[in-house]
Amino acid sequence: MGRLLVSTVDYHTAGEPFRIVSGGVGPIPGATMLEKRRYAQQRLDRIRRLLVNEPRGHADMYGGFVTDPVAPASDLGVLFFHNAGFSTACGHGTIALATWAIDAGVVEPRGRLAIDVPSGTLDVEATIQDGRVERVAFVNVPSYVALEGVSAAGGEADVAFGGAFYAFVEARRFELSVEPANLPRFIDLGRRIKAEIEAMHEIVHPLEPELHGIYGVVFVDGGRNVTVFADGEVDRSPCGSATSARLALLVRAGELERGATFVHESIIGTRFEARVVGDAEVAGRPAVLTEVAGSAHLTGFHQFVLDPGDPLGDGFLLR
Repeated sequence: MGRLLVSTVDYHTAGEPFRIVSGGVGPIPGATMLEKRRYAQQRLDRIRRLLVNEPRGHADMYGGFVTDPVAPASDLGVLFFHNAGFSTACGHGTIALATWAIDAGVVEPRGRLAIDVPSGTLDVEATIQDGRVERVAFVNVPSYVALEGVSAAGGEADVAFGGAFYAFVEARRFELSVEPANLPRFIDLGRRIKAEIEAMHEIVHPLEPELHGIYGVVFVDGGRNVTVFADGEVDRSPCGSATSARLALLVRAGELERGATFVHESIIGTRFEARVVGDAEVAGRPAVLTEVAGSAHLTGFHQFVLDPGDPLGDGFLLR
């Protein structure tokens, strides 16, 4: 076998990396994004590992495969990946992908586009200044509260959906502030809380069984948060889909008015702005439509190589 070559364009959104696969992978078949996701899980996982694993990536790398759209009015699709596989939603990745698609001319430079992701179709609005994207806002799929007051790590957690399921806990329960110095503790707790909740509860979307399980655990410290997801991966951004899920919780608790801007701050101090823009329903459950906004910035162009004689193959992960 010859060398494997994969090209990427890398961005960061509020500090969180997003590695866009721009070459080396052919069209991904499937009539729906979930079908495309299954194909990628079965046929493209080696590419995912190559781009995420060391020495080309790291345990906190994130990325996506660009696909053809599946909805008639959509512009493109994306399959998100991380250190443990493929996710169903990614807010920071959506912002980065839209920025790249417009700046690189993949789509015509206009203020609105639609992106298909495994959890649904996202309406995206880009602010363009002097021909470049300065800001991206997307309206997420309906977000709702799934469980409240479930037992986790000796206390309680709430579970909400924002394209994926997240468990929310107060950081002060563990006498922790959301600061980088506490990351090892947050990773340990995140893994424990995820395992405990999934052992006691079946977490599944009522309309789509492939959307299931706790994707991330969000430690909340006022307006600041940190999300631990996948296999102990830490989101440097405020986490876009978790932001939508948190808005559902805040509305349920009467702590946020519809239309009011909520500023969500990450562990490194970067921010997303979000608001509730409408009401919805998910299989009889009250839900909200949320808009999340942020900015992405280009960090590099890469052509990754896997030499058939490399004894490390598609790499390894250290945590």
